[in-house]
Amino acid sequence: MDNESNTAQGEFQTGGVATVSMAHAVHDTYTGFLPALLPVLIQRLSLTNTAAGLLSVFIRLPSLFQPLIGHLADHANLRLVTILAPTITGAAMSLLGLAPTYSFLIFLLVIAGASSALLHATGPIMGSNFSGGKLGKGMSFWMVGGEMGRTIGPLVTVSFITYFSVEAMPWLMLAGMLTSVFLYTRLNTVSTQVPETGEQLQMRSAFKAMRKVFLPLIAIIFAQSMMTGILNTFLPTFMVNEGASLSMAGMSSSILYLSGTVGAFLAGGLSDKLGRRKMLVISFIATPIAMFLFVQAKNLLQIPFLVLMGFFGLSITPVIMAIIIENYPDQRSFANGLYMMLSFILQSLAVILIGFLSDIVSLRFAFYICTAVLPTGLLFISLLPKPQYHPAEL
Repeated sequence: MDNESNTAQGEFQTGGVATVSMAHAVHDTYTGFLPALLPVLIQRLSLTNTAAGLLSVFIRLPSLFQPLIGHLADHANLRLVTILAPTITGAAMSLLGLAPTYSFLIFLLVIAGASSALLHATGPIMGSNFSGGKLGKGMSFWMVGGEMGRTIGPLVTVSFITYFSVEAMPWLMLAGMLTSVFLYTRLNTVSTQVPETGEQLQMRSAFKAMRKVFLPLIAIIFAQSMMTGILNTFLPTFMVNEGASLSMAGMSSSILYLSGTVGAFLAGGLSDKLGRRKMLVISFIATPIAMFLFVQAKNLLQIPFLVLMGFFGLSITPVIMAIIIENYPDQRSFANGLYMMLSFILQSLAVILIGFLSDIVSLRFAFYICTAVLPTGLLFISLLPKPQYHPAEL
């Protein structure tokens, strides 16, 4: 696959974009093990909700280095990290069920997090090489892969534990190894580097140049993080607390992510036509309504609101990524890495806050708080720059 020819012609290469998306899907299937395993780990290791929530922080901890990874990827070809990520993450996450202590859980999650940080800093850029002029569509493919992985992950975990055992989970790492072999045959000619234009900035200068976009994005990302933090980390636990079985709790995450897959697939392409900011506004209005109704509903009545939360709430990430990459084409990996780092910091703060609130009050109360915070993102969407080629946003 020759990404340089694709860039020059401005064509959307479905095969190349789909391959990178598949790598994302397999990788995030493994990271999707954690939420479904949390009720088991809480019971086996006698964890508080705060301690359990911190596990999702540790897996994201290496994201602090994503701007550096992105800066390196702009100037050196780091395609091997995308190729090897399913193997490394798969091995670490498949061993979680055997962890004898909380400290060993942290060790495994940091290993998986480092692999994940490398993939998420470079993978979207490799996908953008095949996207031509349809960047929003390309980022939708990337996010569809991730949402599919998060959809499958809880199902794989719960099914495997039910029919085999937690101790048998190491067998699951074989899928990641086979995926890496396949990726090597398909991506061995692709580069993460940007063409030399003479306009590349040093990291300090790049930070200053990106303030116009990232300052409003910080508020938007934090509001989004309160929603994604509680859904990604505590949804199965909330369902169990509300009386659902472990199987139903795992299924709830899969329903959420499956609808998020559909939303992510549509949102990026629609943002190419309707405008990025309009898609953000729709999400930040619809999602808190769906969250509030979900908490009020019981049993099967929760399912339609899970679908709506996933469809509207998890759909905006490709839109945000498209905004970042199109505004900084000469520092695209660095800009994407900076976004990933900020997402980690803000979502980690959100998860810690959610865990604290759930311990001192209740997880239901934490859901209400997240629902109230999410609409504040609307105040900052208008501060994002207006792309010249989106007449709908002018």
